[in-house]
Amino acid sequence: MVKRVEKSDTQWQQQLDEQTYSVCRLGGTEPAFTGEYWDNKASGRYHCACCDTPLFTSDTKYDSGSGWPSFFQPLAAELIAERRDTSHGMVRTEVLCAVCDAHLGHVFPDGPRPTGLRYCINSASLQFHPSE
Repeated sequence: MVKRVEKSDTQWQQQLDEQTYSVCRLGGTEPAFTGEYWDNKASGRYHCACCDTPLFTSDTKYDSGSGWPSFFQPLAAELIAERRDTSHGMVRTEVLCAVCDAHLGHVFPDGPRPTGLRYCINSASLQFHPSE
C-alpha cells in the first residue's frame, strides 16, 4: 500500500512549473523529441515530478522511436495507476502516478520483451535521479 499525496489545485500550481503543471495536473503532452529525458541514456531512476515517488528505472528504458521516454515496465505495479482515456478520438490507457494521480503518459501493447508493453511517458512528469 502506498501513502497518498493530495494537494489542492492551487498548491500544485505553486509547486510546479507551467509545463509540469500542464502535463501532470491537466493531462497535457509535451511535443515529441522535445522533453529532457527522451534520449537520456544515464543509469538511475525516474521519479514522479509531483511527489518524487520512484516510478521507472533506466534498466527498463528503451528507444521506442516515439520521441518520449519509453519503459517496458514500472519499478513496481502498485506505483502506477491506469485508466481508460477516450480523448482525441482514440481509446488508450492513461498512466498515472498511484501516489498523487499525476498524469504521466500512456501505455501501449507494442513494447519489447519481456512485457510487450511500452510506457510512453512525458519527460515533464519525471525527475531523473542518477545512480551514484
